[in-house]
Amino acid sequence: MSSPVLDLFSSFVFIDRTSAQPIYLQVSQQMINAIQRGYLLVGMKLPGTRALSEVLQVHRKTIIAIYDELEAQGWVEVRPNKGTFVVNQSHQVKMDKPYEKLVSLAKYPTSTGFTFRQSTILNNPFEFSKNQLVFNDGQPDIRLTQMQNLSRWYSASMKRKHNLKRLTGHNMEGSEYFREQLSNYLNFSRGLHISKNNLLITRSVEMSLYIISQILLSKGDQVLVGDLSMFSANMVFQQTGAKVRTIPLDENGIDVDYIRTHFQPGQIRMVYVTPHHHYPTTVTLSAQRRISLLQLAREYGFVIVEDDYDYDFQYEQTAVMPLASGDIDGMVVYVGAFGKTLAPAFQTGFVVAPDNFIAEMRKYLAIIDRQGDVIMEQALGEMIEEGEVHRHLKKSLKVYRERRDLFCEILETRFDGLVKFQKPAGGLALWTAWTPGFSLFQLANKCRQGDLFIPKNILYQNNIRSAMRLGFGHLNETEIEQSLEVLRRAVMKTI
Repeated sequence: MSSPVLDLFSSFVFIDRTSAQPIYLQVSQQMINAIQRGYLLVGMKLPGTRALSEVLQVHRKTIIAIYDELEAQGWVEVRPNKGTFVVNQSHQVKMDKPYEKLVSLAKYPTSTGFTFRQSTILNNPFEFSKNQLVFNDGQPDIRLTQMQNLSRWYSASMKRKHNLKRLTGHNMEGSEYFREQLSNYLNFSRGLHISKNNLLITRSVEMSLYIISQILLSKGDQVLVGDLSMFSANMVFQQTGAKVRTIPLDENGIDVDYIRTHFQPGQIRMVYVTPHHHYPTTVTLSAQRRISLLQLAREYGFVIVEDDYDYDFQYEQTAVMPLASGDIDGMVVYVGAFGKTLAPAFQTGFVVAPDNFIAEMRKYLAIIDRQGDVIMEQALGEMIEEGEVHRHLKKSLKVYRERRDLFCEILETRFDGLVKFQKPAGGLALWTAWTPGFSLFQLANKCRQGDLFIPKNILYQNNIRSAMRLGFGHLNETEIEQSLEVLRRAVMKTI
């Protein structure tokens, strides 16, 4: 005949017989949890080994092992000729009604017993699908990465004794060698005039922006961004309590004159721009507006945070120089990602700024990412010095240019003027404009039926705009043909 105590054990003990963990340890841990939570009270006599073995359907020797384990840890006491009893523990939990709410102690709680601030601003906007074909917002093709070369550089870096010694310590500044090589690379490719002291190495652009925001922004500060802007950056700015305001966009980038006519000096704390290939529209900020923005920053006293998004992917002979290359007043903080043509694990973020600002950022980096990745940085530095990064980028650009041209050709010849776009001078995506009112969400649903996934984060739909940012970089020629054919058929069914 069962007893209340035996029924109690059958209600909270769960045995996973497929687990590699021994059964006696599984049950021991759950009984300890039961004692901690007050389900098994101090002084309670535990069932005999035979009775409990029948309830749990395990061998009696297993129950003996369980009780031995509990006694060894000090949770129970075996009293000769009397039985096994739960003993007093420090901070013992006592429940007035221990049997009122029984839960399985083999499961971890699904929610906290305390309150905390929850952010809707930082909700993940990305979607995923098992469709064979996918459009994204313009990502590189990892298949173009020469993994053997990357592994060779990394392996060689691992074997160097002076690098192994660095793994035992903490260096908030990262690899000095890598910063020297990266500063040389940025000076050569972007027309900067920096030293290693002007560089901070981070894990990503988002980490860079987060640290920048912690230093520069306070609640109520105004941050100006393009009418359409990088959503991840907006999330970071808003999380600090700053007010994000938008600036109109046209074919020459953000309207700098709008700032002068709608704001007064001292009202703006920061202007965030992606001037090379604006996200998401891909337009380039004109030279005249670049000069005006730098002059306005000096006059109004706001910080320009320049994101060099897709800077490496430029297909024309003349490259537009960053705002940071013409900054003589220290008003620009330049952020970017190095190695976007490489595998994601070989990419790293960086910040370029005056020495005093970099010094302050290092304090925050020491909390977020104290260890860094010295071996990876050393390998990247060697790849820069040996010209491997330049050679890989040159080969990749040829492929991406061909994919861009094919993508544009198909849109021009097979979509009968249903979509408008400008062939981008750089980047890995096209900005496509559709007839206002044309439902892109219905189009995405029809494409999904054709095994083509279009995530919501690349759709820009409102009363006055129907646009999509279509990435082509991750698709080879066959995949481009297939994807656009599915898109064309879906368009014809939607209109």
